[in-house]
Amino acid sequence: MKILTSVATPQTWHGDAIAIAVFANPKNSNGQVEGQSEKSFVLSESLKNLDIQVLGCTLTDLITESEFKAEVNASVSGRVGIDYAIRKVILIGLGEPAKATLDDWRKAAAAAVKWASKEKVKNLALSFPDYNQDVNLTSQAIAEGILLAAHKDKRFKSKDPQPSLLEQVEILETDPEIANPAIAKAQQIIDGVVLARELVSAPANIVTPVTLAETAVEIATESTYFTAKILEQADCEALNMGAFLSVARASDIPPKFIHLTYSNGTPKRKLAIVGKGLTFDSGGLNLKTGVGSSIELMKTDMGGAAAALGAAKAIAKLEPSDIEVHFIIATCENMVNGSAMRPGDILTASNGKTIEVNNTDAEGRLTLADALVYTDKLGVDAIVDLATLTGACVVALGEDIAGMWSIDDDLATAIATAAKDAGEKFWRMPLEDPYFDQLKSVVADFKNTGSRAGGAITGALFLKQFVENTKAWAHLDVAGPVWTERESGYNNAGGTGFAVRTLVNLITG
Repeated sequence: MKILTSVATPQTWHGDAIAIAVFANPKNSNGQVEGQSEKSFVLSESLKNLDIQVLGCTLTDLITESEFKAEVNASVSGRVGIDYAIRKVILIGLGEPAKATLDDWRKAAAAAVKWASKEKVKNLALSFPDYNQDVNLTSQAIAEGILLAAHKDKRFKSKDPQPSLLEQVEILETDPEIANPAIAKAQQIIDGVVLARELVSAPANIVTPVTLAETAVEIATESTYFTAKILEQADCEALNMGAFLSVARASDIPPKFIHLTYSNGTPKRKLAIVGKGLTFDSGGLNLKTGVGSSIELMKTDMGGAAAALGAAKAIAKLEPSDIEVHFIIATCENMVNGSAMRPGDILTASNGKTIEVNNTDAEGRLTLADALVYTDKLGVDAIVDLATLTGACVVALGEDIAGMWSIDDDLATAIATAAKDAGEKFWRMPLEDPYFDQLKSVVADFKNTGSRAGGAITGALFLKQFVENTKAWAHLDVAGPVWTERESGYNNAGGTGFAVRTLVNLITG
């Protein structure tokens, strides 16, 4: 599918269908439309001309009959006839201009693409209003929405149940010299999102620690600025990674420790991204059982690693300068056999701290422990780890919002800004030190889990014990948003690629 730009106006464009995004007129505190207009929406002069000169006022009829108010995510569509230059039209609301965000443009573009696919449209035009007069940002957001909505993971389908006929999307009334570079940037970023989506969606017999390592090496070989180092089990043993290797020892597939390094120019910043990489989590001897255990979805327990690799792929294409970024992943499976770690076992992490295992299903934090110790020695300015760490975070924040914990306010603010521009939601949570009392152990330095109450917080406090030298660290619990069972916004069912765009913004910002 091609994304094109054009200076053409809606009334001069010919094709199958046009998607028109419109603002709502501002309302006062009583919910009434302000100013002289009685209408709840705003049509530009070019759209008025389209309606009168091309569509025979059928656009007005559609708006009137549906009582369309241009609220965010609202839409109305219809066929406008067979004798016109355009056969089908959809109106998409952006809400009030002062409240609109880039993500509203992203979602509006996605809604247009999904509608066009269902309507068997081949050529689609988008007529969207300017966003703060910044064509660059607008074009990138629109292109991201188009590409995200168009991607559907059909690798494991023997037959496509709903093939899309959409071949071309044209963004109207746009300066190609400004918009085309932004669209190219969007494509580079979304390539990384798609990688993360497909890694998360693939089953554990396809994506293993070995294939994750191969993916990392492939990213490095395609970029001048990347190097890859893969530590094998013996290398990890030499580094005394007792926590990580204890999780891995019941699997027939060997663990891999991935270290990708991006370096372009003299670094003004050094950043590390650490992703949890459990390609399958059975729960170990604390086996996930019963309704609601979601063991069949534990292929998604490498969502943090997928986001890290997706961001690495995007960075390889974007090639930002004067920065050094380390992508670290300790990847393995958590399985069950005679070698499996047992509840009650005491593990020694690579920093010498001892951990009493009271739940083998809290294994991700054990792999991250050694990954963080390794990363903490790299001399970076900041560490950000991402993990599908706890169900408790999903209980607290739902499926669409990730949790964020940080020991540094500036880093937390930078992540929040990067996430806002990406349209991805994070909520900063407290690092409540007294909660660490839940992890006290009689026989070791601490246990790997506390009580169910505040479980996401104690998970973050556990990880904090393995960052001693780096002054800025943040933990992102992405357990909810990395997977969706339903089509929503620009996400289709399956892996969402969540956090890739936030990480890219954080690195390039």
